[in-house]
Amino acid sequence: MAGIFRMKTLRIVFSFLAGLFTAVLGAAAERKNDSFDFTQAGRHVKVWYFVPAGATPQTPVVIVMHGVGRNGEDYLNDWRPHAAAKHFLLVVPEFSKAEFPGVEGYNYGNTVDIAGRLLPREQWSFNMIEPIFDAMRARTGNQTERYRLFGHSAGSQFVQRFIYFVPNARVDRVVCANAGWYMLPDLATAFPYGLKNTPVTEADLRHALALPLTVLLGTADTDPDASALRHTPEADAQGPFRLARGKFFVARGEEAARAHQAPFGWRLAFVPDVAHSDKEMAPFAVREFFPN
Repeated sequence: MAGIFRMKTLRIVFSFLAGLFTAVLGAAAERKNDSFDFTQAGRHVKVWYFVPAGATPQTPVVIVMHGVGRNGEDYLNDWRPHAAAKHFLLVVPEFSKAEFPGVEGYNYGNTVDIAGRLLPREQWSFNMIEPIFDAMRARTGNQTERYRLFGHSAGSQFVQRFIYFVPNARVDRVVCANAGWYMLPDLATAFPYGLKNTPVTEADLRHALALPLTVLLGTADTDPDASALRHTPEADAQGPFRLARGKFFVARGEEAARAHQAPFGWRLAFVPDVAHSDKEMAPFAVREFFPN
C-alpha cells in the first residue's frame, strides 16, 4: 500500500514538474522576438519584427528606427505592447555600427563617406527601407500599400533626412521624436545642416514639406549638456537643447513652405514631463499614427 502511495506521489510530482517545464518553455517562446537578415549592396541589416495575433493582409505596418545605440531589439520591446494593443505589424531594422559606422553610415543614411563625398544611391541605407517593407510583406502575407515611419533620437535624424532623399517612398505618416539637431529644409544651406550640395531638388523639398510629419518632443528634453548632443555653431544656432531645436525645425519648415509655395503638412506635438526616452515617447507616437 505504501509503495502504491509513493508511486502516485511521484507521478503527481513528475506531472507538476512537466507542467512547470512546459510553462517555462512557453513563456520563453512567447518572449522570443522574431528577426531575419536583410542584405543589400553587400551590407546586412537585422530586421526585428512582431506580428500581432489575428493579423490579416490589411494589418497596418509601422517601421521604427532606433537611436544611436543601434539597439533594434530594445526598440521592438518598447513598441511591442502597443503593436499588440493597436494591432499593427511592427518592423525595426537594426543598422549596426560595424556595417554602418558613424553618423555618416546611419544618421546621414550612408549618403556620404567620412570625407563628405556623395556615395552612389545603391549604397544609401535610406534606400533599404522600401525593400525591407517589401520583404516584410512577402514574409507575412501583408498586402498594405503604405507604411508609417517613426524615428527617435539618431533614428529621428535618419527619418527627417529620409523624407528628402527618398521622395517616392510609400510612407503614409511620419513621426520624428527628440532629434539632437536637424537638416533644415533649406537649399542654400550646405550639407549636413541643409540641402545644398545634395541630390535633393526643389520638387523633392516641396514633397517633403507637404508630408504629414509630426515632430514629437519631450518637454523635459532640455539638457544642453546631454550625451551625444552635438554642439557646433550650426547646431547651436538651432537652439541649446533638443526641445528648442525641434521647435526651430518646424518653424523653418513653415517658412520654407511659404517661400516655395508648397503645402505644409508638418506639426509640433509635445509629451509632458518626458526627457530623452523612446519607451516613454512611444505611446504618444502611436496616438499620432492611430488617433482613434
